[in-house]
This record gives sequence, structure tokens and C-alpha cells, in this order.
Amino acid sequence: MYKVFLASIFLLTGTIFAQEVPQPLEFPSGDGLMITADYYPAKGAPLILLFHQAGWSRGEYRETAPWLNAQGFACLAIDQRSGGEVNGVVNATHKRALDKGLPTTYLDAVQDMQATVDYALSVLGVKTVIVWGSSYSSALAFVLSANNPGKVRAMLAFAPGEYFSRFGKSDHFIADHARKLKIPVFVTSAKKEYENWKNIFSVIPSKEKSSFLPVTAGQHGSRALWKKFPEHKAYRAAVKAFLQKLK
Repeated sequence: MYKVFLASIFLLTGTIFAQEVPQPLEFPSGDGLMITADYYPAKGAPLILLFHQAGWSRGEYRETAPWLNAQGFACLAIDQRSGGEVNGVVNATHKRALDKGLPTTYLDAVQDMQATVDYALSVLGVKTVIVWGSSYSSALAFVLSANNPGKVRAMLAFAPGEYFSRFGKSDHFIADHARKLKIPVFVTSAKKEYENWKNIFSVIPSKEKSSFLPVTAGQHGSRALWKKFPEHKAYRAAVKAFLQKLK
């Protein structure tokens, strides 16, 4: 059964005020495994689906999602079955998968990401979503976006790369999906990681693609936006500039 709680976001004089504590949700993945998620609602706002990096959980976005609320976007951060723990938040989906003896590789998480798109459209009532990925999930965001034309409005990828050859995929698996994208796309990473995604970025046919690299070393994945890191203001400014075009 879906667990949906009352919204704790209030619209006052046109301004969205975000609460730090998200609403817990659960919904099934393609194989029936229950996915745990945090929902940060904002009435009438575009919805961003937030996917975490390897070994982590939805806790990756405990700081970033309220900031995105303040920019005028609702957020849904999930636990993919390929993950672990971060910021004191245990990945409940990963734990369930292990308990059931289900595989938890990066590619196994694709069905969880797809189920999140389906849930957002069928239950949360949005017509399109914005996909946001971190590290391995940022690469899979290209796959998800390419496989959901008309459903994914735009995507953001934080440190993508061709990470899947060890799972039997070609060394241009992500680039092959990137070639299909005509939606707005934003890509960023730590400075040294540019080589991981420059070829992926170059084949995106969209006329609305943009990228950002920090002047300093930067950070891997979506944690680049955390306030503890000195480059967070530069990353946030680049993300904000991209997102404002989607409102």
C-alpha cells in the first residue's frame, strides 16, 4: 500500500517554505520490492526525482532537497537497491533486497528508477518529471531519460561515466542512450572527472545542454552542493541557472 502523508509545505504570498523533515513514502518496484523514499512536496511545482550514488541512500539529499524546494521545485528522493548509508540514513530498499536474496548491482537499480517515474506520474499526479542522478545513477539517468520520451522533461547528471562494462555492457552504453536525448541536459562533476563524461556529453543532440566544472578540484556526485564543501556556491549557482529555465 502506498503511504502518503499530508503536505508540510505552505504557500504564503507566493513563496514556498520547505520543511527540513521530508514525508516518508513507499511504493513497489517492477519486481514488487518495496522502495523507500522521501518526498519534499511543493504545490504545483515541477517534480525532481533524486537518485543517489553508490553505497549511499536517499540521505544524500537531506540538505539539498530543501534548497531545491526553496528554488520552486518539489523533490522525491529514493533508496535504490544498490546502495548503503549516508548522513545517518540507512538504505531501506537495499536492506529489503538483501533480505530477499535479490541482486543489488548498479544495473539492478534501473527498475527502481523506472518505478519512481511511474509512481510520480500515476500517483503524485505530475505530467512530466526532472531526473537527477549522482555517480552511477547519473549515468543511468541517461538510460532512464532515453527510455521515457515525453515523461522526462529534463535531466541533471552529477559525475556520470561509462561504468557498466563489468556488468556486460559496452564501453559506449551510456553514450548510446545520450544520443537519443533532445531534452535539456546538465552535466557536472569534479574537475578531474571531466574525461569520464566528455564523450557522453558531446553526442547529446539537445540544443539545450550545458555543463559546469569548478575552478578548484570539486566533488564527486551530488554532494558537491553540500555547504561543507568550499565549491558548493559555484555548483549551486550553475544548477540554479539550469533549473530556472524549466519553471
